[in-house]
Amino acid sequence: MGDVLLRKSKRAGRVSVRVHPSRGVVVTVPYAVPYEAGVRFLMSKKQWVLSVMARQKASSGVPLESGPARIEALRVEAKRYLPERLACLASRYGFVYGRVAVKNNRTNWGSCSTRGNINLNLRLMLVPWHLRDYVMLHELCHLRHHNHGPAFHSLLERLCADYFVTSAVTDGKTVWTCAFPLASRSEYPVSRALERELRTYRIV
Repeated sequence: MGDVLLRKSKRAGRVSVRVHPSRGVVVTVPYAVPYEAGVRFLMSKKQWVLSVMARQKASSGVPLESGPARIEALRVEAKRYLPERLACLASRYGFVYGRVAVKNNRTNWGSCSTRGNINLNLRLMLVPWHLRDYVMLHELCHLRHHNHGPAFHSLLERLCADYFVTSAVTDGKTVWTCAFPLASRSEYPVSRALERELRTYRIV
């Protein structure tokens, strides 16, 4: 399994294991639970962890590696583009947020704090435009729902469907068109399709 990170969290309600493509295996332990419990839980999930690592290696996607000079160029470009784009999407759908920051984050594409401040990853400039907009819509939805529950996903799907899917009437029938294949078997076909495509890009 390679190196394993054991960490404690006051917000964790149970021991959990995550397998990250670039950070490796992360075991999260509730603050009052001893680390040994995390190790035991990890060993009980060893085969699952190894299978996930194998799948990630087989479908590692496009690594978004950049040297220091490229990162600084991206930072300038991202600070000029992302805040303005976020403001446009927020205005279109009636969101009000606090500050927006552009960072070189290695763990996520964006985040939204409980105070309504939004962080965006400068590496968004390396992915297609529709995935940049999807990440921004995702974080804007967190202004109303600070979790990934059904209400959050319903709101995100509604906005994504409105924004990315267009319709036209042909021979008396409404024809729906989209720039990417939809996740037809999902309860949230538009947002799930975008999420799935975004996962093919790795932050490294």
